Amino acid sequence: MNSKRKKATADQSGQATDTAGRRELVSWALYDFANSGYTTVVQTTIFSAYFVGVVAGTAQGVSPGLSTLLWSLAIGIANFIVMISGPLLGAIADHRACKKSFLLVFSVGCIGATALLALVGPGDIKLGMVLVTLSAIMFASGENLIAAFLPELVPEENMGRLSGYGWSLGYFGGLLTLGICLTYITWAKQHGLPATHFVPVTLLITAAIFALTATPTFIWLRERAVPAAWDESLSNLQVSYSRLLHTFKEAARFRDLLWFLITLGVYQSGVSTVVVLAAIYAQEVMGFDTQSLIILIMVVNVTAAVGAFICGHLQDRIGSVPTLAITLLIWIVAIVVALLASKPAHMWIAGNIIGLAMGASQAVGRALVSKFSPTERAGEFLGLWGLVNRLSAIVGPLSYGLINYWSHGNHRMSLLSTLSFFIVGLILLAKVNESRGKAAAITPVLPGCTAGGAILKNDD
Repeated sequence: MNSKRKKATADQSGQATDTAGRRELVSWALYDFANSGYTTVVQTTIFSAYFVGVVAGTAQGVSPGLSTLLWSLAIGIANFIVMISGPLLGAIADHRACKKSFLLVFSVGCIGATALLALVGPGDIKLGMVLVTLSAIMFASGENLIAAFLPELVPEENMGRLSGYGWSLGYFGGLLTLGICLTYITWAKQHGLPATHFVPVTLLITAAIFALTATPTFIWLRERAVPAAWDESLSNLQVSYSRLLHTFKEAARFRDLLWFLITLGVYQSGVSTVVVLAAIYAQEVMGFDTQSLIILIMVVNVTAAVGAFICGHLQDRIGSVPTLAITLLIWIVAIVVALLASKPAHMWIAGNIIGLAMGASQAVGRALVSKFSPTERAGEFLGLWGLVNRLSAIVGPLSYGLINYWSHGNHRMSLLSTLSFFIVGLILLAKVNESRGKAAAITPVLPGCTAGGAILKNDD
């Protein structure tokens, strides 16, 4: 979102003049803790399964496969809107120094839409899709904005560490929210209450936890940026997309970075599919109930944290590309196990393997883009990384939903498309040269000069 990485100490533009204290750093990281409950409850476990099985289930006259397609469409539409609007919002937030104000608006919007989902019951398909789409737009926009604060808070050498703290807190935030929801669901079932009662309550719990735990962010996180000089002859749209076009042109000059972004887009489509459809698969194919789904996802969150931790050490030892190759192989094994699963126990095995792979692949992807990015344009290229991730969040789930619809609800056939993303991603990864990619990012050359057939960074 920011065109350049800035240290939290004084810079020429005056945007960031002091280093953030511990309380402010914690308040920044707590936002990851706060919003993770939304993804785990709404997109991954409770509401996704509730929408497919109850809101748009066969009892409502919905044909097999259509309910999954409708869910995929809602998520896909949200990601498409964010993919288009993100650069515009980022440019406005950067130029007018209003990231915190925007973050507050989108956070309140996501919290409100999540709470309103409690009104969605059997047959309320249109209302459910509208509110899911709205909440997902608000969530993703807020996620982009909180990331844009990172260069202002700590020196560049500490950015990875702080980002990792936030990521880890996010896993624990999802676990906390799921744990509280599971406690309530267990109580509700013991008292004979149906899903139409306890699912709406879990959505209110999720909204409340988001609001409560995000509050420190808005109390202590400071907006250090100052408004930039604004060319009144250019519209917000012109400024935003001229910057995006510039980023694409710069990325195209780096062979391995560009190829990895393509690779990332392919395998991340598989990851995105698993995130929003794994619970539906476990429910529809393996017969998991709501309690079992929550426990499964809680365990997956733990194994994902373990996977990310192990991966961080492994890539320092053997390199990011070999580590990612191992991770994609683990993904392939996990999907094959899920495809062949005939008992709930098999799904538990697949889920834990998925957890290890998920934490690892997310960590390596961001790190490798950072290594391939020239320091002075890292903010732009990481923004491009986010754009590719958003596109994959459209392609992956939508392909699953379409195949599920065309196959009249055959989830195993749909899962084959997810498997293909990881296989093709592994094949594409073989063409990524990590050493050459890192060299291109740090070696300045004159315009038009090349090294090893690849145009390297222009030292401008």
